[in-house]
Amino acid sequence: MTATAAAGSRLDGAHLSTLHVVRSEWIKLRTLRSTWWCGAIIVVLSVLFGLLISGFINRDGTTLPTSAQDAYLVGVVTAGTTFTQLIAAVLGVLVISGEYGTGMIRSTFAAVPSRLPALLAKLAVLVVMMFVLGLIAVALTLAATVGILAGHGVDAHLGDSAVWMPILGSAVYLALVSGLAFSIGALVRNTAGGISAAIGLLLVLPILLAVAIGLTQAAWLANVNAVLPSAAGGQLYAYASPSGAAAVTGPGGRRAAQLTADVVLNGWGGLGVLAAWILAALVPALVLVRRRDA
Repeated sequence: MTATAAAGSRLDGAHLSTLHVVRSEWIKLRTLRSTWWCGAIIVVLSVLFGLLISGFINRDGTTLPTSAQDAYLVGVVTAGTTFTQLIAAVLGVLVISGEYGTGMIRSTFAAVPSRLPALLAKLAVLVVMMFVLGLIAVALTLAATVGILAGHGVDAHLGDSAVWMPILGSAVYLALVSGLAFSIGALVRNTAGGISAAIGLLLVLPILLAVAIGLTQAAWLANVNAVLPSAAGGQLYAYASPSGAAAVTGPGGRRAAQLTADVVLNGWGGLGVLAAWILAALVPALVLVRRRDA
């Protein structure tokens, strides 16, 4: 009894620092099998789509202007992002919903009673890891396709910011998509519900709106479509001509290309809109995590 009391007295006032919380969350994230599987799928899909598309570019060997070459290069390297974003979203939800599903979240909150630092540490570790993973994916895709593209008259002008910025932007986009999915998962606290909501927002809703726009030609629907996470965030990896014209892409690229839309975003505007979507899900999640039982 005396030994127990003495041990308890030594722990009085003990607390985890922010660095300790982040480190513990990093250990949890990197020891999950889902992290490694999702990471491998993201890299493989990115390289495969790049290889698939690069083989069909400029097959007649004609000389392309520099702007067209740059647009093709960006389009090839970032072609897989449209698909890998779904994997990033799934992982984002699993990082938080998995702990609720197994009950491990109780241990997490017991170690960090204020709860918010633990949740924010999970988010920070996830976003940074996904950004690094996105960089690896586009770097490997570029390395695998640059020779093929050169054979088709598409040279790499990586010193041009109009080229490397959208390539870097694709990694930023994956990181932010994982953060958005994490926020949704923290809000609904259910794996199936979180993944359904995230995939619906990123994939299903844009398709439904595209169909509705094609049928109605409604400008307001086009404006709504332009500020959806996938369309707005897609501007991060869309090629924009150095003259400052609207974003354009080569094959595989993405833009909110609705002729009737009044809302036209560039990369920075898309970043701001996507950040607003994250906050719209994260802020209620942070409020509710303090009020609801684990």
